[in-house]
Amino acid sequence: MNQSINPSRLFAASCLALLVTSLTFALRAKIEGVFSADYGLTGEEIGWAFGPAFWGFTVAMYVGGLIIDVVKTKNIVRLAFSAHLIGLILLLFAKDKTMLFISNVFIGFGNGSVEAACNPLIATIYPNDKTRMLNRFHVWFPGGIVTGGILAWLLMTQLGMSWQVLTSLLFIPLALYGYLFFGQVIPETERVSSGVSYKDMFKNVAAPFTIIALVSFMILMASVPSIHVDFSSSATYMVLGLVVIAIIVEGLVLNKMSLLFPMMLFAMFLTASTELGTNQWTNALLTKAGIDPMIILVVVTGIMAVGRFFAGPLIHKLNPPGVLLGSSVFSVLGLYLLSSAEGAGMTLFSAIVFAVGICYFWPTMLGFVSEYIPKSGALGLSIMGGAGMVATSVILPIMGRSIDTAGAQATLRFMTILPAILVGVFIFLNFYIRKKPSA
Repeated sequence: MNQSINPSRLFAASCLALLVTSLTFALRAKIEGVFSADYGLTGEEIGWAFGPAFWGFTVAMYVGGLIIDVVKTKNIVRLAFSAHLIGLILLLFAKDKTMLFISNVFIGFGNGSVEAACNPLIATIYPNDKTRMLNRFHVWFPGGIVTGGILAWLLMTQLGMSWQVLTSLLFIPLALYGYLFFGQVIPETERVSSGVSYKDMFKNVAAPFTIIALVSFMILMASVPSIHVDFSSSATYMVLGLVVIAIIVEGLVLNKMSLLFPMMLFAMFLTASTELGTNQWTNALLTKAGIDPMIILVVVTGIMAVGRFFAGPLIHKLNPPGVLLGSSVFSVLGLYLLSSAEGAGMTLFSAIVFAVGICYFWPTMLGFVSEYIPKSGALGLSIMGGAGMVATSVILPIMGRSIDTAGAQATLRFMTILPAILVGVFIFLNFYIRKKPSA
């Protein structure tokens, strides 16, 4: 490692940048109720206005993954800082769905740029400890939600302060991560340093053009309110079938690559929707639980933070596919219990089971791709993270509409389907990976 590179400072800066990202998630979970009660927005309108925080994240990650080796990581970091700064300033003045939407575009771009820069950066500065360090990095996602949840409960619920006061506190970690990154030497990504060509990086994604087209269409769905996903329509399943055929043709026939990456992409759609979709609607889903929903969010994300920090021994014992399978089982059980829980005690217990389930999803998915498909490089990590966010931007208005029409418990039962599918996917992955050692 070049002596002019300071891994510890770069890691600390990355963690603070992710802290800003996670604080925006906690903030949205709290102000959802404010924009509903004080500004008269419906659940579906709020889901639409929150959407850019996720698909903007996706656009930034995809573009960042494509150009990071050209424009350099330091410039992606600068983009993250600038977008966060603009987005938070605009959010302070938001009072309707349009302004809320625009502020979340910038916040989403900032959040996605953080992931686009920091995931490959950490994989590069810790080449022999990727999954463990990515889990430790992603401690700061639930850690930030815990911090934001506590602050939201203290400042708004207990002290009666405005949501703008809560928002203003995010400028503190923003300034800190800008300072820590400033003037630092940031190394080339692992793909560049290992000599993998840009063409090979694309090829190892298996079906890059189909995947990018799919995600672009999902972004369109999330940003245009009139476009709805109708699972009762045969047209929806016809489109899905065409996507599968296109991936098989591009991946197997044209590129002659394994479809492991597209399978993990599909799993990322479901893992992220299970985790982020549910957490973003915590306030609405658990309003009648007999306990402050923000306390539940703090408990869930607190367990996630602790679990990710101590993930090393578990990952070593079970390996990433085993961890993902166990996570899916606990997620199914947790959501099912939450859908039928009555009273504070049972709700809290159900939330703990759910937290154990979603704890390792995000970082272990990224760690798996970095370990088992390393030649996909920064593009592979960006596609995975971006896919998770765009899936969440699609599921949020669906969940909002379900909460408005069917109620919270029915929505939770509907969400149980997602990790149930994942159980089957990860059972297959565990059998498959036994024949494919880590690269």
